[in-house]
Order: sequence, then structure tokens, then C-alpha cells
Amino acid sequence: MSHVNPDPEPERSTGLEPGGSVPPGETPPAESSMPEAGPRETHNPTKGWGKAPLTVILILVILIAAFFLAYALSLIL
Repeated sequence: MSHVNPDPEPERSTGLEPGGSVPPGETPPAESSMPEAGPRETHNPTKGWGKAPLTVILILVILIAAFFLAYALSLIL
């Protein structure tokens, strides 16, 4: 892995005084980007529900609804 120095080089930057300071009224040089910064993209899972958990939840809802419907019918009859 190569390392890139993100700081500007004072010898090659214009508008710098000796020692690297910036004179009044001068805009300092911009920082360079850091290519190694940020998370590595090794795994990017999809978003949303999987089919198996959604099916299990749907079956549970149907079973609970059927239980309450049967219970209500037993109270009426």
C-alpha cells in the first residue's frame, strides 16, 4: 500500500513565505485529496426485507388472525 502525503509541498506552492506561513491577504493552498481515506468497500448488502423473514411474518399474522376469527365465531355460536 503506497502512502500519499496529503499536505501541499511548500517548495512548489505559490504565495507562501519562508517557513510555510501565508502572507496577509493571500489565500492558503488547498489540501490534496487522500485516496486511502474512507471505508473500504468490501461488502455492500442490499436493502429491504428478505423473502424468508417476510414469509414467516406473513404466516404468523395469518395464523393469529385465524385464531381470533375462530375464537369470535365460537363465542357467537
